[in-house]
This record gives sequence, C-alpha cells and structure tokens, in this order.
Amino acid sequence: MRQTTIIALLFMLLAATASAADYKDVASGVRYTHIGDYSVERLNKILTSEVAAFSNFKMQYPEAANGVSLYKVLYTTMIPEQGNRPTLASGLVAVPQTTQKKLPVVSYQHGTVFTRTAVPSRPEESDETRIVTARLAGNGYVVIGADYIGKGDSTEPDSYMVRESTVQACMDMLFAARAVLADLGIEENGLYLSGWSQGSWSTQQFRHRLESLNMPVKAAATAATPADLYLLLTRWINNPSSLDATWLAGSVILFTYSYAYYYDMPGLPQTIIRPEYQAVCRDFYENKIGWEELQPQIPAKVADLVQEEVMAQSSAGMDSFFRRLRDNQAFMWRSATPCRYYYGKVDEVMPPYVSTLAVGYTITAGGARAEAVYAGDTADHRGAFLYGVGDQKEFFDSKR
Repeated sequence: MRQTTIIALLFMLLAATASAADYKDVASGVRYTHIGDYSVERLNKILTSEVAAFSNFKMQYPEAANGVSLYKVLYTTMIPEQGNRPTLASGLVAVPQTTQKKLPVVSYQHGTVFTRTAVPSRPEESDETRIVTARLAGNGYVVIGADYIGKGDSTEPDSYMVRESTVQACMDMLFAARAVLADLGIEENGLYLSGWSQGSWSTQQFRHRLESLNMPVKAAATAATPADLYLLLTRWINNPSSLDATWLAGSVILFTYSYAYYYDMPGLPQTIIRPEYQAVCRDFYENKIGWEELQPQIPAKVADLVQEEVMAQSSAGMDSFFRRLRDNQAFMWRSATPCRYYYGKVDEVMPPYVSTLAVGYTITAGGARAEAVYAGDTADHRGAFLYGVGDQKEFFDSKR
C-alpha cells in the first residue's frame, strides 16, 4: 500500500511540474509528454490487489505480457454547440513496451467522475484507466482516452453527456493520438472502441460519427450503456429502485447544469432543481465543492431533489430539457460495427433493459452483430465494467 501511494505521488508530481518545455509538438495544436511507465509487476498489481480494492466483484485476469509507457497529450478541439469555438483538451496515450511497431489501438471513453482530475491523463487518479491500461495496453493494445471538454486540463465547464462536444473531443483525441504514435514510430493496426457508463454513451456517439464518415472500427465493447438518456432519467425520477446508487443525484445535477450551459438554456437549473438546493448544486457543478461535501446537503432520492413539476414534464417528455435528452439517444441507427454490451443483474445505476436496448434495435435494423453479454447475478455497476474489461480483450483479438 505504501509503495503504491509513493508511486501515485510521483506520477502526480511529474504531471504537475511538466512545463511547456517538456512537451513535444507533433502536429498543429498537438503536443505530448512522457509522464511515466508501468512495469509488468505494477500492471499485475493493478489487475489483482487494485481491482480487489476497486470492487467486491470477483474477477481474475491473465497477467500482463509487457510494460506500458504513458504519455499525456494536449490538443486543440472545438465546441460545436458554441459555433465550433476552439478550446484546449487533454488525454492519454498508453503504449505497450514491445518490439512490435504495428499495434491495434483501443479508444477508451471513461465513465462519470465528480472531479476534474480523475481522468485518463492522470491515471493514478483514475482506477478505471489503470485497469483498462493494465488489461489491454499490458497485452499489446495501444490505449488512448480523451478527458472530455471540462475535465483534465480543460478550463471549460463540464460537457457532461453533451453529444457534439463529446464526439468532437474523442475525434480530435484520435487524430492527436495518431500524430503522437507516428512520432513514436508506431503504426495503427485497426481501431477498437471501449467505454463504461457515461463512457459507453460516449463510445456509442463516437462510433456513430466514425461510421458516418466511413472510418472503419474493427469492434466495440461497452459496459452499462445508457443508450437512452430520456428513459434513464425518467426511470431515476419516477420509478426508483432499492438498488439505486446514492450518487445518482450528482449525475442529474451534472446533466442539468451542463445542458443549461452548452445548449443555451440558462434558466434550466431553476426549473429542474428545487430552490433550496440550487446554490450547492451549482457549486458542485463548478467544482467548488466535491461530492462528499455536497451529499449531506441534498436529498438521497432524485425525486426529492427535482421540483414536483419535473415528474410531469418527464412523463410527457415534451419540454426542452427532456426533448434534448431524447435527441441524445445513442442507439437509433443501423450500426456497421460488431459490438458487445455488458450488463449486470444488480447494477445500481443502469437497468439491464437500458444497458441492452441497442441490441434488439440493431438486430431488427439488420446491423452488424450485436450481443448482450451477461456479467452475472452479482454484477453491479463496477462488476459489469470489470467483466467487460476481462472479456473484450478476447473479443477484440477475434476481430484482428
């Protein structure tokens, strides 16, 4: 434990002290810096003791085959919702330490986090990033990941579940990563997509854009996929379950304030959040307070956080907020990419119906093979993620 803490502190110190001189420019608006390495020993520790600390869900992974070099990337992207305004974004490129120079690339989209820093470019603060890196980059796949606009080095407000900004950040991260890999002398050997929770939604949206541009994706795999945002929030508000996570209210707050900012609906929070909670909720969205400080100040149930009229509005689904949620669905197209959707029986965030919604739609539309993969009776939100991380390596291998 003490050794892991020291390593984490060293990584954060290195990232914090990186100056402009430490970054190498490789393309217009793209620069990167080496932030550290994971040895095979460290990767195996991530896959065992750190996975056990992350979740009680039991998973055993094969050992890592190679070490990994970690690179932080800064790149220019745009905010389409604001007239393609340029802005700075950050992300991670994790490169296997191998003699092979032609490697498959996995773009991993991260899940919901309540801080700016628990993101791919700061892997020591992101459990999911370390686990994906250990499982995939530790076995021959380059792993890349965008922090998203509003996270990492971005100074923008959080673009939580905002479709075009999310897609743009992922697309420009892919282009930036390709420039970094070319500078490192590595050739891409097929693109794969992966994501969890919010990141599953991001992956679906990103995949849709790539397919629309005829940019091939070998395969995709998502865990706990919120394919229908309107359905998900309506379920949280109107049909709560004893399984529901205590932090669902935090997600609703992020939805409300990010949509107010990026979709130019400045009065939205005042129509969604009850007046007595609006000030602390805004502080939370603006990262002035964290979840631990916010949680005791707001109701445990989403229905008690939102105004009474919201329940009726969500049922009709006709007001601007709920129409936008419906517009931001992430499954209604004829997919051209084989995909697996992982789900768990006791997921406290994503109901199995929502997680697997894309499967029946894709099959009915005659799209590429879509599979619902059951993570087990004891698989909760993190369990679905861990099971998916274990399975998708072989799934991706089968498409190479």
